[in-house]
Formats: sequence, structure tokens, C-alpha cells
Amino acid sequence: MKNPIVFLTLICFLIAGHRLAAKAPVDTLVSEKGIIHQTKKKRGLISMSNTFVPKGQWIAGTSASFSTHTNDNYTFIVVEGINSVGHTVKVTPVLAYALKKNMALGGRFTYSRTFLKIDKAEIKLGDEDTGINLSADSYYALSHSYEGAVIWRQYVPFGNSKRFALFTEMQLGLGGSQAKFAADTPVRGTYETGFLMSLGISPGLVAFATNNMAIEVNVGVMGISYNHVKQVHNQVTVGERSSSMMNFKVNIFSIGLGVAFYL
Repeated sequence: MKNPIVFLTLICFLIAGHRLAAKAPVDTLVSEKGIIHQTKKKRGLISMSNTFVPKGQWIAGTSASFSTHTNDNYTFIVVEGINSVGHTVKVTPVLAYALKKNMALGGRFTYSRTFLKIDKAEIKLGDEDTGINLSADSYYALSHSYEGAVIWRQYVPFGNSKRFALFTEMQLGLGGSQAKFAADTPVRGTYETGFLMSLGISPGLVAFATNNMAIEVNVGVMGISYNHVKQVHNQVTVGERSSSMMNFKVNIFSIGLGVAFYL
């Protein structure tokens, strides 16, 4: 190069650029995916180093619900003169063991009982001459359902928090049901038995209120289930029904709230 000043200037730029590249942060030298990954690690969102549930810990808990109702000559939209009583009770105990840090394996049992007795209820549509008039007298229904499930749970702590964490629970359950229905005089009745098999995933949130007691909330987001029901009507007629369902959406009716003890 004929001009030595230009040559020396070019060499200085090359040396300065090399030094800046050597001192540049790691985040600027990796791909966009790597930058996001390192940012998450700095925030503690994907760090599993925090021990939220230590290995060898027992987890025992339960959730329960009870509701009752009584109607005395009550009217609901087109249903008039409702005289009925009923209740529903549901209990769900759970027991699990932490095989390793932040991971537990265990079982859950669910039992529910629903009772309904209607002394009288009428549905009137239209006028008295040309309308439709339906009535129910002395209707009785009682059902029991029970299900046992194997559960696997993985905890994801909020950074270094020892009080709050997310968890993902997978469960495989088998269960059954019994129900009987009776109506009118003389009595006409139906007895049925059912079989249920299900596989589901439920994310949730756990928050410790004390050192060993925690409040847990979970909701079903996806699952596969199969249900088979067999009926015997008046001890003569036999009927069967089978149904299956695949669900990949949030089920607001499967929201569960319970108390767990980490021992």
C-alpha cells in the first residue's frame, strides 16, 4: 500500500475490533434462542436447583365438599310447584412420596354420593287446553361413584422461593359407579352400574401457609376417558351405554381446592 498512514489506520481498526469482540458479553455472541435461554436462567424461571420438596418427604392431603338443598313449592322458570330435597358429598384423600427432589409418586381416591328426592314438580307449556303439561311424582335417585388413581407430580419452584411453586400432575384412574332411580306408584325403578377409566393432566399451584401445611389449587386441562354403563329396568329390560371423550381445553368444572401436609 503506497500510503502508510492509511495502512496504519486500517491495522488499528482491526486490532480494536478484535479486542471489542473478545470483551463482548456472551449474550451478544450467541443465537437469539441462546439469549432467551440465558435470560430465563438469570430470572430463575427454569432453574430446578431449588429444593422445594426434598427426597423422602411424604405428602398427605384431602379435599372435601358438601352441598344440600330443599325446595318447598318453588318455581324455576317453567317448572312449577317443586317440592324436593337433596344433597351431594365428595371426599378425595391423597397420599404421595417424593422419590427424588421436586418429584412425587402416589395415589388418590375419590368418593361421591348424590341423593335427590322429588315429591312433586310440574312443567307447563302453553295454555291449559292445547299446552303441554308434564309432572313428576315420588321421584327418587341415589348414586355412588368411586375412583382410585395413580398420580405422578413434578414441582417447578418460583425461582428460589420455598413457599410458592407450580406443579404438573399426571393421573391414571379406574373407577365405578352405582345408581338407582324410582318413580311413580306403583314403583317403577332402574338400577345401573358403571365403569370408568381416565388419563389426565392437571397443572396447579401450591402455597405453604405454615412450614408443613400447604394450600393446593389445580385444574384439568387435558384428558382421555372411557365410561360404560349397564342398566336394568324393572328387573326385566337391560340397556347399555358406552362413551369416550378426549379433552384438550381447560375444564372449569374440574377445579380442585385442597389442603396438603408435607411430612
